[in-house]
Amino acid sequence: MKKTAIILAAVSAVVLAGCAALGGDDTKAATKDMLFRSFETKGIATIDRLNQDEIQAACSEAEMNGKELDEAVRTRLEKEQLATIKPPSDGKYLGDWTKAEKIAQSGVGMAWSNKADTVNGGNCYACHQLTKQEISYGTLGPSLYHYGKLRGVTDPNSPAARAMVEYTWGKLYNAKAYSACTLMPRFGHMKGLTESQLKDLVAYLLDPNSPVNK
Repeated sequence: MKKTAIILAAVSAVVLAGCAALGGDDTKAATKDMLFRSFETKGIATIDRLNQDEIQAACSEAEMNGKELDEAVRTRLEKEQLATIKPPSDGKYLGDWTKAEKIAQSGVGMAWSNKADTVNGGNCYACHQLTKQEISYGTLGPSLYHYGKLRGVTDPNSPAARAMVEYTWGKLYNAKAYSACTLMPRFGHMKGLTESQLKDLVAYLLDPNSPVNK
C-alpha cells in the first residue's frame, strides 16, 4: 500500500465524511475546498488522489455516522464494481509464483518521492500472513497462509479450479466488488499493480508448490 496515497485518501475520507455528519452541502463544499488547498501535487503524487468515487464516499459517510452501509446501496455498488473487473488480456490468470514474494514484500511505489517508472509493490505482508516463514506481518486482513490448500486447489490449471482462480483474480483486481467497504486496495482497478504482477500473485496464492500452501 502506497503510503502517500493512503494517507491522502484517509484524510479526505475522514474530513469529507465528517462534514456529511455535521453539516449540509455548503459545509461540505467549504471543507472540501479547504482540504484541497491544504495539499499540493508533488512528483507523481497528484492532488486528484483526494477525490473519492461513489463507493468510497458512501463507505466513508456510513463509517463516520456509525452506521452500516444501506444494503440496497451496497448491493448496487458491489455490482457496479464487479463490472469493472477485466480478465487478463491473454485469458491466462496464472503467472510465475516464484516472482510473487518480491511483490508481496515490497511497499514502494506511488509516493511523491518515487520516480514515475518505479515498479510498485503490493505490500501484502502489511495486512496478511502468507507463508510459514514470515515472522512479521500485519493482521488487518485475514491470514492467507494455505489459501489454495484450504480451498481444495490441487491444480490451479484444472477446470475444477477455474472458479477459484477467477475469484482470486477478481479479489486482487477490485476487492470492493466483493466487499464494498473493504480496506483492501483495488490493485487492478486503480492500476497499482500490473497485469503480470497480478497473475504472479494469483499463482502465489493457489499453486500447491508455492510457500503459501506448504
